[in-house]
Amino acid sequence: MQTAIMIIQCRDDKGIVAAVSDFLFRYNGNIIEVDQHIDEEIGDFFMRAEWELESFAIPKGRIFEVFQDEVGTQFSMKCSLEFNHPKPRMAIFVSKLSHCLFDILSRYYSGQFQVEIPLILSNHTDLKRVVKGFGIPFYHLPITKENKQEQEQKQLALLREHNVDFVVLARYMQILSGDFIGNFPNRIINIHHSFLPAFVGAKPYHAAHKRGVKIIGATAHYVTEELDAGPIIEQDVARVRHHNTVEEMVQMGQDVEKVVLSRAIKYHLARKIQVVGNRTIIFN
Repeated sequence: MQTAIMIIQCRDDKGIVAAVSDFLFRYNGNIIEVDQHIDEEIGDFFMRAEWELESFAIPKGRIFEVFQDEVGTQFSMKCSLEFNHPKPRMAIFVSKLSHCLFDILSRYYSGQFQVEIPLILSNHTDLKRVVKGFGIPFYHLPITKENKQEQEQKQLALLREHNVDFVVLARYMQILSGDFIGNFPNRIINIHHSFLPAFVGAKPYHAAHKRGVKIIGATAHYVTEELDAGPIIEQDVARVRHHNTVEEMVQMGQDVEKVVLSRAIKYHLARKIQVVGNRTIIFN
């Protein structure tokens, strides 16, 4: 089933829901999902509407134009229109840790993710055999201080060559440059433990263990130039007991990381995320 997805932002006003619903009704659109939210602090209205295209009276290429003419202009709407077909194309960046990659690939293989994965890039070769087992092209681009800029340009060239729509950093242990991020605004998803900034450094779980923390967690967010401070998409936590060892905490943390990253990817694929400043609205 092919669908269209419209996300709307405008000043809150009477009649918005009625106008959008009437537009879809008049052109024979069968609504699948509608969700809305009013941010009372800024006075803005947000809406996500998804409907079937099979019997819709407006051709795909003209939907946005007609909607703006008949509804959008009236309410000064900022709108985005996307379709669930063809499937988005997702690139995965990895380093050495495998837990997030395995989880993504298993969900992809089982059909949980409606996505294409045309390539996987890494600055190490540790996970090459894993990737090859799924029949996905693997590119090894080692990065040093001296060649970082050159290698990023090669990465961008590969992403363009494979028509990649968005990027997932599945524990990719490199900081992306502002130039790289600028090519994919709100289209790079990262995952990290939620100890930042309280437990920074190479061994956050060791530091947390010494402090006797009772909760550990993970955060998935869009990447911005400010390190690990982009709009948050999803978070979750796990309880820690006094008898848990560092090794057990690492395992618990990795379990949370892969689940949180998976949820973030699902929200992005379903076009259920609206970025507002440095925050996100996640539609139901």
